[in-house]
Amino acid sequence: MIYFWLGLGSVLFFIVTYKCITQGATRWASYYWMVGLAFAMFFMKRWMMKRFEKHAAFLKEQENSKTA
Repeated sequence: MIYFWLGLGSVLFFIVTYKCITQGATRWASYYWMVGLAFAMFFMKRWMMKRFEKHAAFLKEQENSKTA
């Protein structure tokens, strides 16, 4: 799912940029927020996955220290 957001952001960036060049930026520049949202979702998902892995390791360490 993480690469879905990266792919969507990349594809949207190229589509919106192409449309800005061919049809004018005044009409299509407002769609860049979708590109930003897709990339923000990618980075947020990646950050949360790393955070979850660290937390899971912390919990496992806590569990191991209680049993020892």
